Parts: sequence; C-alpha cells; structure tokens
Amino acid sequence: MPTYEYACDPCKVIYRTRHRISDPSPSACQRCKGELRKVISAPSLNTKRFTSPTQEKYSKISESDELAMEKDFQKVYETIWVPPEVKHSPWDDDH
Repeated sequence: MPTYEYACDPCKVIYRTRHRISDPSPSACQRCKGELRKVISAPSLNTKRFTSPTQEKYSKISESDELAMEKDFQKVYETIWVPPEVKHSPWDDDH
C-alpha cells in the first residue's frame, strides 16, 4: 500500500497514512479541524540496491549534514502517522 502525506499549513503538521487509492483521504486536521492539502512526494524507488530509500537519499552526504537537515525539517513541520503507530511490548501479560 502506498504512503500518502497530507499537510495542515496553519498547524505545520504533516499526516502520513497508508491506504488504497480508492479509500477516502483524511478530511480535516486533528488539531485545528482545518482543511488538509495533499503533499506531492517522490515515489520510493530502490535502483541502487540500498536497504531503504532513506539510506539512498543520505548516502552522498556526511552524517553531520544529515543531522542538520533533519533538525531544520523538524523545526518547520511535525510528522504524525494516522492511525497512530501501534506500540506493543511482548512482555505485557494482557494477552
């Protein structure tokens, strides 16, 4: 399933979600209830046999430059997965 990104410009939040193309997209920001716009992002093509698109993206820059780029990006927009990421501890006794 592809990953889609929707941005709320007033809140500076990007919502990431995975759904079929025929499924409805998120309609409103969870914080301000404002309208979301779809963010056009490049597909993740793995042409050089990297283990992930992120590894390929950052393969040509130094580690310090990578960290600086990530800090700058996080100052502008916050990324939230919809629905929230499932966190489960295998040591929980509730099953």
